Amino acid sequence: MCVFCEIIKGNIPSAKVYEDDKTLAILDISQTTKGHTLVLPKQHYANLLEIPAEELSELIVKVQKIAANNVEKLGAKGFNLLVNTGAVAGQSVPHLHFHIIPRYDENDSIEISFTENKFDLTEISALLK
Repeated sequence: MCVFCEIIKGNIPSAKVYEDDKTLAILDISQTTKGHTLVLPKQHYANLLEIPAEELSELIVKVQKIAANNVEKLGAKGFNLLVNTGAVAGQSVPHLHFHIIPRYDENDSIEISFTENKFDLTEISALLK
């Protein structure tokens, strides 16, 4: 059972902020910051690598629209856009979803940091070509 599919079907209640025939946006129950929103396609795709490119293009336009609305209506100064693919990346529900996390100041309740690692960039770029 996919919890997001059950939410889409209306079997589990949610706080909807946007809905059309292909997309649902709901408030994340964790509310990392005020207005933390999940945007999901109604069609089940386990992750970003499974959704067809044309559908992803339509979805990302809606993500942009919803993010802009959140920033405007909530008075956020910016937002983080996050999509996790695979358990190792923190994906806990195997249904593609984008996190829109409004940001209000540098001291809000989310921290993202990048630690520098030394990799051979020539070797990696050759592998990726």
